[in-house]
Amino acid sequence: FSSLVAEVCCGFFVILILGNFWFLAVLYLLWLYLDWETPCTGGRRSQWVRSWTVWKYFREYFPIHLIKTSDLNPNHNYLLGFHPHGVLVAGAFGNFCTGASFKNLFPGLTPYLHIMPIWFGCPFFREYVMSAGMVSASKESVSYVLNNERGGHASVIVIGGAEESLNAHPGSLTLNILKRKGFIKMALKHGAHLVPVFSFGENELFKQVANPKGSWLRNIQEKLQKIMGFALPLFHARGVFQYSFGLIPYRQPIHTVVGSPIPVKRNLNPTTEEIEQLHALYLQKLRKLFEEHKRNYGIPEHKSLIFE
Repeated sequence: FSSLVAEVCCGFFVILILGNFWFLAVLYLLWLYLDWETPCTGGRRSQWVRSWTVWKYFREYFPIHLIKTSDLNPNHNYLLGFHPHGVLVAGAFGNFCTGASFKNLFPGLTPYLHIMPIWFGCPFFREYVMSAGMVSASKESVSYVLNNERGGHASVIVIGGAEESLNAHPGSLTLNILKRKGFIKMALKHGAHLVPVFSFGENELFKQVANPKGSWLRNIQEKLQKIMGFALPLFHARGVFQYSFGLIPYRQPIHTVVGSPIPVKRNLNPTTEEIEQLHALYLQKLRKLFEEHKRNYGIPEHKSLIFE
């Protein structure tokens, strides 16, 4: 969906350049130059956009639910690790970028969903995603959000990234996380409490063409992902008036469970050992969160998370 909106925005910009409105395109390029750093300095959210009625229908379509397991003290800053990526990342968008129940469940906290910096180079689309509360996933951006001395900021990072979307098959519980430790270092440097978040149902929204590791399709997808910065999963779901084929996601419930915070003491220069220890603790808490809630959301007892 985001890619489609981005393509429409880019197409509109091209029309401005080629048409009689080229001067508007020049003005926008000037604005882009002057506003380039905004996605890395907290963005520019709009409560009006976040409250659009269309988002209510978006959440109710699946439906999307946010489940709280513990209070989050607004005097602290938090880094929420969101799992899994899925194809659409619907749970992350629906819960943290729209007028959902987050502010009611966690009063005093402002969520910032971090996405790939490449999206902020897309004309007009960048304004749309920033208005929804999304900011860059760059180190500078995460530092800006977590460096709030008064607390009350929550960085939401989809830990598995674009690469993990290639594992987004129904029933898949494979997470790309063993080598991803940058978020741990950021939490330590800013003293941000870590919170594991697991979104049950995220991988059930689409069916993806079989692409096991080592297959020719997976090799091509991984090479393209390294070149372009984002993955290209080959997926399908349902149509508007039929359920056999289309690009509209299936109506599968999404339950995004926010775990208990892991207290983190500020450490400006964490050692490799300290990062490894906190990373291991985070994996332990994430697995515990999954095991405690999997029965509630249709996961068979013998199924467990697989960390890669």
